[in-house]
Amino acid sequence: MRSTWRDRDRDFQKELPDGETTQRLLLNTLCTTSTENRPIPGFDPNKDDVQYYRLQQSIDCDEVYPGIYIGDSATARNKQYLQMLGITHLLNCAEGKRFGFVNTDENYYKDTTIKYLGLPLADVCSTDISKYFDTVADFIDEAVSTKGKAFVHCVLGISRSSTCVLAYLMIKKEMLAVDAVKTVRKNRYIQPNDGFLHQLARLDNQLRRQRL
Repeated sequence: MRSTWRDRDRDFQKELPDGETTQRLLLNTLCTTSTENRPIPGFDPNKDDVQYYRLQQSIDCDEVYPGIYIGDSATARNKQYLQMLGITHLLNCAEGKRFGFVNTDENYYKDTTIKYLGLPLADVCSTDISKYFDTVADFIDEAVSTKGKAFVHCVLGISRSSTCVLAYLMIKKEMLAVDAVKTVRKNRYIQPNDGFLHQLARLDNQLRRQRL
């Protein structure tokens, strides 16, 4: 048991060739990466129809990585749209009945084939979202690895949901945090809070040390 702890201490003390990833570095990456203007997934941008156009106005959803979508709470409640997209897994990163949360659960989707996972995360810097990183990575990977599609949301689809997707890309796709941030930010405007960025930076340093 002692040797295990010594090994962990040595891993923690390993110097990273390019230095430590920091919250400031990830924030700068967000600020310098532009979000591209893309059509809403599932809709034909060339179709000229007023009702078809109006239907799109209630949708806030972007495919940020093949098979992974981030959206807001209203879109998450639109089961018809989710089924049209072919969503197989749905992750609610803000499950709860209080203000700032989304009051849906597994029962809400029981009339569909969508697999549901809910996390009661508050969008505040003090929230320990990192304790769920492995759980959400496994859940999203289950969708992607079986050629399904994952829809990840919170209230606005900006902070909690994007943090979970970034953790997935880092853990399962072995992306560096900076590359994961660039990948998602190019496809959707995201802004994890400072506490979440700090936890992602810490995850990045842990993963990089493990891979040395």
